[in-house]
Amino acid sequence: MRRRNAVAAWVSFAVAVGGLAGGARAYPGGTPAYQTDVAPFCAGCHASRQESQLAGLPAARVAKELPEAKHLALIRAGEGGYEALSEAERRRLAELVAAVDRAATVSLEAPSEVAAGAVFEVTVRTRGGAGPVVGVALVDGGHRYLARPAASAGWQVEGEPEPRVEGGEVQREWLHRRPEALGRNLSFVNITGVEGDAETGRYTATRTVFRLRAPSRPGSYPLAAVFFYGTEKATPLGYVEDPIRGRQVRGGFLGHSGRILFTDVTRIEVR
Repeated sequence: MRRRNAVAAWVSFAVAVGGLAGGARAYPGGTPAYQTDVAPFCAGCHASRQESQLAGLPAARVAKELPEAKHLALIRAGEGGYEALSEAERRRLAELVAAVDRAATVSLEAPSEVAAGAVFEVTVRTRGGAGPVVGVALVDGGHRYLARPAASAGWQVEGEPEPRVEGGEVQREWLHRRPEALGRNLSFVNITGVEGDAETGRYTATRTVFRLRAPSRPGSYPLAAVFFYGTEKATPLGYVEDPIRGRQVRGGFLGHSGRILFTDVTRIEVR
């Protein structure tokens, strides 16, 4: 019976997603139709904030994935959606986007050791991003194309994560679009209500608490957090108003205004 209910919930969810996808598919607005674990390779349009995310790749490929070449160069050249801006506006937009990147941070708070099988909390804190949505995930490494969801390293998420903007209430709406029968113990969340203003340097901070169950075998296990954020909506130069979809990034759905930023990999001793 439980299996049948889970299948029915999944079918209902799939139908609901089909209805959402047409009007809410743009990652610059988060992932409103997708409530599941993710790994950073899925954000192919995003630029990598750190060269270390791309370790082992040819130097030319690494350079192409960093913000300077993948995003800022297009703005300055007036290509890929930026043609309507004057040269001075493009130069200013590139400066402001770079300011968003300098301000964006992510950290992971976790114990240095835990007992085998114990349940414990880790906290991911972010600051920055243009908003109105950012994403946070727990992964097993700091490589853009090799990192896997945290469960792959043996960390089981227990219950619902608790995302919030700093000082606000726990956000449930995004997570509760996933049927309860399928489990809501995700290692990835969207956080809404995020605002960024590159002109004034004001940015929203967020805090997400995950409850993890440690592996049953003693050993040293890796854990890292990854921060997905946008840049262009932090300045009026970086977006256009669509009469149906509202505020859209100037570079478009397949543009490169998004970013991927990792914490250092933490090794937690399981005893």
